[in-house]
Amino acid sequence: MKKTLLALTMTGLIAGCSTPPEAPADPKLDSNDQKVSYGMGLVLGERMGNDLPNLQMDQFLQGIQHGHDGDDDTKRMSREEIQQAMMEYQKSLQEEQNKQVEEMSQKNMDAGKAFLAENAERDGVQTTESGLQFEVLEKGNGEQPSATDTVKVHYTGELLSGEVFDSSRERGQPVTFALNQVIPGWTEGLQLMSEGARYKLYIPSDLAYGPGGNRSIGPNETLVFDVELLSINPEDGKEDAASK
Repeated sequence: MKKTLLALTMTGLIAGCSTPPEAPADPKLDSNDQKVSYGMGLVLGERMGNDLPNLQMDQFLQGIQHGHDGDDDTKRMSREEIQQAMMEYQKSLQEEQNKQVEEMSQKNMDAGKAFLAENAERDGVQTTESGLQFEVLEKGNGEQPSATDTVKVHYTGELLSGEVFDSSRERGQPVTFALNQVIPGWTEGLQLMSEGARYKLYIPSDLAYGPGGNRSIGPNETLVFDVELLSINPEDGKEDAASK
């Protein structure tokens, strides 16, 4: 009889342990205080999800509880300890970001070199001493600009992937700028063109935006521009394009 009772008791304990606990009921959202409290938690949670992907939820919630209680005796870290932890986190985050940028920079550099080496072998592509490559799509019959001239152009800029990152043609409005205020690849390339000409410029990263990139342009990206030189020293106002 004792063995039977013991067996029944153990069976009940095992069954109880194997049954998953019921999920807690959702807290009510009837009063405005309840809605504001939930809303603040939701917004904070979304922000933390973006700013701190490795957020430890148990510690986070306990920190909120202890901070809200305002009892110094329950707080497990001092302000100094929190500041030190935050500094170490920021340092590790910056190191990881730097590593990712370096990897992307090297990847883009290698891809650019491989592309330019292959592109240089194509018929019609010419390479200057600086490493700039150009291809004449349409010849012009006007004058050639100098480095201090202002020019009006239509252009489309692409990454090696074919993604268009900027285009005056898509905007339906040509741009005007001084040749000594843009990236070196534009300064050199536009001086090779005559008014009315349309060239394709293949610009190595060191003649473009280099390791720093620019907006949608990654570090050490090689760029491809389809450029049409409309006029030199137009009378209308200047507008920055491909600028530093």
